[in-house]
Amino acid sequence: MTSAALGPTGSTRSGDVVPAAGDPGPHLPRPQAGSSSQHLLTTLLGDYWAGRPEHLPSAALVALLGEFDIGPAAARAALNRLARRGVLTSTRVGRYSYYGFAPGAAEVLMAGAYEFVSFGQGDRSWDGQWTLALFSLNERERDLRHAVRSKLRWLGFAPLYDGTWVSSRPVAAQARQELDGLGIRDVTVFRAAVQPGSPRRPVDAWDLDEVEATYARFVTAYGPLRDQVREGDVSAAQALLARTRIMDSWRTFPGIDPDLPANLLPHEWPRKDARTIYVEVYDALGPLAALRVRQIVGRYAPELAEYIEYRSTDQLLGLGRQALQRRRSPRPLPSRPTSDRTHP
Repeated sequence: MTSAALGPTGSTRSGDVVPAAGDPGPHLPRPQAGSSSQHLLTTLLGDYWAGRPEHLPSAALVALLGEFDIGPAAARAALNRLARRGVLTSTRVGRYSYYGFAPGAAEVLMAGAYEFVSFGQGDRSWDGQWTLALFSLNERERDLRHAVRSKLRWLGFAPLYDGTWVSSRPVAAQARQELDGLGIRDVTVFRAAVQPGSPRRPVDAWDLDEVEATYARFVTAYGPLRDQVREGDVSAAQALLARTRIMDSWRTFPGIDPDLPANLLPHEWPRKDARTIYVEVYDALGPLAALRVRQIVGRYAPELAEYIEYRSTDQLLGLGRQALQRRRSPRPLPSRPTSDRTHP
C-alpha cells in the first residue's frame, strides 16, 4: 500500500510518498495507473510484511511480483531501485540476496495508507469558510509548478483562477507551510466566505461530473467482484490479485475527490457506495490473499511464511493513526543496528 502517498506529514497525492520536511527518510514510489513494479512491491510488503524485521529472499519477492505478470528482470530491477532509494535494505548470504523495509519506511507507508483508507468515512462539518491560496511563480520558480499543484491538491485545493486555489478545508496553516517549504515567496493564504450572488462559485473549481463518473466506474467494476466474494467463488491466487487491485483503485480517489461538504455535492453522491464495496471486498479477501503470499514465500523460506499476515481496513487505520502520531512528535534519531536480521 500503498498505497496506497501526507501533506505536512509527508505525501503528495500525485507524487512520491516522502518523509516530512526535514526528515531524511525513504522516498516511496508514487501510485499510478497500471502500477509500476516498485509501487506494487511496496504495496505488497506493506500489506503482508510491514512491521517484520526479517528480510525475505529476493527469489520470493520476484515470484510474488510474477503473480502480477511482472517478469524476473523487471522485478529484480524494482528491488535494486527501491534499495537505492532507501525504501528497502538488502543483505547477502552466499549467493542469495534478501530484502526488508529500511528503518522508517514501513512507518511512512502506514501513515500514507491512513489517508486513503480513512477517506470517505463520513460527512464532515463545515463553517462555510473557504481557504484561498494566492501565489505567483517567477521565472526561476517555474519548475516548481508540479510540486505546488501536488502539495495543494493533497490539501483539497483546486485552481479557481490562474494562481488562485481554493479548498473547503481549514488548512491555511498547512498550505502556507507547504508553499514556504517549496521556497515560494509571493504567496498569500487566508480564509473567507463567498459573497452571495457571485457568478463563479468556488465549487466550480472542480469537475464534479467527472468525479461522479469515476465513482460509477469503480462500482461497475467491483460490484460483481463483491458478489463473487459473498458467494465464496474466489481462489487464493485470485484473492491476492483482486485485493491489491481494489486497493490501488480506491487510493486514487483522495487525489480526484476534494471531499467537499455534503451541502455542496450533488444529490446521492456515490462515494459512500464505492467505499462500502472497497471495504467489504478488501477485508473479506484478506485471509485468502495472505494464504497465497504464504504459499509463495514458503517455497523459498518456509520458516518465514508463518509470519505473513493481512490487515483489515480497521487495523490499517489504527496502525496509520499511530504512525502519524509518531511522525508528528519529536523523537531521537534511531541508533544504527548492530547486526542484520536475515534468514538464509
